[in-house]
Amino acid sequence: MGSEVEIVQKHHQRTGELTDGIVKRILTKSPSHPHGIKVLLETGEVGRVKNISED
Repeated sequence: MGSEVEIVQKHHQRTGELTDGIVKRILTKSPSHPHGIKVLLETGEVGRVKNISED
């Protein structure tokens, strides 16, 4: 947690529009998921991780 990531929110799945933010909580219970791990960002947005930012 605390990682900077890019997620795709459910209502942006068709367009693939990405939202960036900091992970507040991981919502997916399994260690992996075919569509990406679902997370909650500090801003309250929920989506599946597409990219993890490398500092």
